[in-house]
Amino acid sequence: MSERFQPMDEAIQTFIDQEYLCGAVAAVLKDGQEVHRKTWGMKSRETGEPMDDTTLFRIYSNTKPITSVAAMTLYEQNRFELDDPLERYLPELADLQVLQKDATSVTETEALASKPTVRQLMSHSAGFSYGIFQESLVDTLYLQRAVLNPAHTLEDMVATLGEIPLAHQPGTRFQYSVSTDILARLIEVWSGKSFRDYLYHALFEPLGMVDTDFHVPPDKVRRFAGVYAPVDVMDPLKPGLIPADDSLMGGYLEPRRFESGGGGLVSSVDDYLRFMQMLMADGLVPGADGVRLLRPETLELMRSNQLPEGKKIELPGWVMQDTVFGLGFAIKQSPASGEPEQAIGEYHWGGLAGTHTWLAPNAGIAGLIFTQRLPGFWDPFSHEFKRLTYQAMC
Repeated sequence: MSERFQPMDEAIQTFIDQEYLCGAVAAVLKDGQEVHRKTWGMKSRETGEPMDDTTLFRIYSNTKPITSVAAMTLYEQNRFELDDPLERYLPELADLQVLQKDATSVTETEALASKPTVRQLMSHSAGFSYGIFQESLVDTLYLQRAVLNPAHTLEDMVATLGEIPLAHQPGTRFQYSVSTDILARLIEVWSGKSFRDYLYHALFEPLGMVDTDFHVPPDKVRRFAGVYAPVDVMDPLKPGLIPADDSLMGGYLEPRRFESGGGGLVSSVDDYLRFMQMLMADGLVPGADGVRLLRPETLELMRSNQLPEGKKIELPGWVMQDTVFGLGFAIKQSPASGEPEQAIGEYHWGGLAGTHTWLAPNAGIAGLIFTQRLPGFWDPFSHEFKRLTYQAMC
């Protein structure tokens, strides 16, 4: 089996040799069983320690699928319906306005044509934005008001969002956004627990995810990978790396007030693979003798397109070929270059610092590659890993 993966192993080694990546770990699953794992390079340039299977990574937006699955465990408990308006549970969002389509000022707003719903929130079509991409005038307000302030709580964030207009009318387009952070606050409301506590009891404990949390405790700091940026941000393919600022979510060495459902977790390859194995098993916890976290029909719903008719994923500067969005996952509708037909239906997501995960039900395979390059989302190394893994397995 290992010979099949030699082209992929060599391709990732080239990114290491060119100082495009400091280090990486990858794993491949077939029918829920691990069939290949490989490490490359170093976890830290400063210490020279090699990358290994115990390394901890900032997974940023790879947190989103975990948050979405946690929300759907509450859906199965009848705590909410997907088409419930957000204001039913978050009264802070009861008086939202929307930026006018051709507005030249953030004061030029209009009334909602319809109330944003949980379904729209989970598919990034509720009208919220992120602030970091500067797609509209609203993004300036997100930055000025520090919507994702790490010193605040999820409740504080929602209160701030209630005072900022939506970027678009709900249900009119995909816009990557703070929606999954709002979903984390909803999980608190629905469950009566803190977001962290609910994740622990509903997912991490039953799955045996012992290294996934919102901070790195002192006894695990040595396992925490360094994070790096291109030496020239204007020429990101130029060889060379420099230390990156990882304070985006408020630092990781102490517990944080802001438990971001959209990007706050640290995790390991072993932990995230357990989460993926559960997804491949249609909600069953691997090796747990019938313990189920989600019903198959719930996961099928999550893997089904939830965007408005004719709409697809839109990300500034990134072209996601023929891709729609479900409840927490992007869904591929046609193969990318060099991929087989079995790639259709693949559901996936990644993190800003170079963590990428994907599952292909039609091929019975899944892949994970973790590194710490910021930015490293939708990056050449992840495409090579996926393409060559498909070629090895299909």
